[in-house]
Amino acid sequence: MADNGKIEEMKESPSKGLIGFFKELRAEIHRITWPSKIDTKKATISVTVFCVIYIVIIAILDFGFDNLFKVIFK
Repeated sequence: MADNGKIEEMKESPSKGLIGFFKELRAEIHRITWPSKIDTKKATISVTVFCVIYIVIIAILDFGFDNLFKVIFK
């Protein structure tokens, strides 16, 4: 803000802003510490095993409640 009370506007063209955004985005991607292939494989296996265990538990509960409701409402 200037001393005389007027608000100063930024006079940056939209294309320069967009180009600057993508330049900063590229620089930021290079700064990221990516996990190693082994770490990625371990994490993927862990998530897959957890999902399979969760699916089995839900299937057992579904089967059990289905049979329970069949017995109750028979």
